[in-house]
Amino acid sequence: MARIEQLARTTEHPVATAGRYLVRYTLVVVIAWIGAQKFTGYEAAAIQPLIANSPIFSWLYSILSVRTFAAVLGSLEIVAALLIAIRPLWPRISIIGSVMGVLLFLSTLSFLFTTPGVTVPSGLLVLSVVPGQFLLKDLVLISASLWTLGDSLGAALRRRGAHGDGERR
Repeated sequence: MARIEQLARTTEHPVATAGRYLVRYTLVVVIAWIGAQKFTGYEAAAIQPLIANSPIFSWLYSILSVRTFAAVLGSLEIVAALLIAIRPLWPRISIIGSVMGVLLFLSTLSFLFTTPGVTVPSGLLVLSVVPGQFLLKDLVLISASLWTLGDSLGAALRRRGAHGDGERR
């Protein structure tokens, strides 16, 4: 009976299994899509005010054009998406992609505090549609990136243990 209870606790519900795959691979699609958009003039211009008002990133425009910075950022986002996607094959490498995702979304969330027009004056803390609510979605994306990071770390540790690379002393 104890074995059945243990199995019940460790068996994942099929809906949770589907959700796990959807979180990882929809995150991959979203990051890759956002990254690919950075190669368009429209997207480069759209992120320009966010970058220009950031005390962390604004200096980059003194060494890179708006289009070049957007293309570099887009390339990093596409690499992050690809690395997150390869978790079934190389969980250790996927860790790097998830860390990149976390850092990318931490960066964009910082724009909530540095970009003019994020809130609207109404007596309450109300986010504007753009850029406020546009940036708020990154709370979910950073959470998904943190989950993929934990999942990849767990898979890498399990794989390491299965290959007899146990503890090093």
